[in-house]
Amino acid sequence: MSGGIILYNAGFWIRLGAAILDGLIIGLPLAVIAGALTGNFDSNDPFVNVLSSLYSIFLPVFWSGRTIGKRICGIRIRKYDTHESPGIGVMLLRVVVAGIVYGITLGIGIIVSIIMVAVREDKRAIHDFIAGTEVVWD
Repeated sequence: MSGGIILYNAGFWIRLGAAILDGLIIGLPLAVIAGALTGNFDSNDPFVNVLSSLYSIFLPVFWSGRTIGKRICGIRIRKYDTHESPGIGVMLLRVVVAGIVYGITLGIGIIVSIIMVAVREDKRAIHDFIAGTEVVWD
């Protein structure tokens, strides 16, 4: 509970919408700026990937579990057990460690996470279990 109000878990479509908004609002401009600076307009530019990861790690820490996309969509990340906003350690687990897991599984982990968010009652994905988080309506 947050302030006496029950918050419900956010499902697949709203989480996808928030991710798309983050990509358009943050990812696309970063790619254009990096391309202009480096001459490399590759969508997998390491500079863009690092800046996007830093955005995904730090903004939720300082903005009560929200990225710009999540804020627009009215959802946020919180710790599963205490319902507090995530700290830096939690976000490192959620972004970096989960990213490694998804990479090692060659993307199969991402597919499993999509299914988990779609069918599980608590709407938690693999990265939520790794970090001890959940995404809720705000």
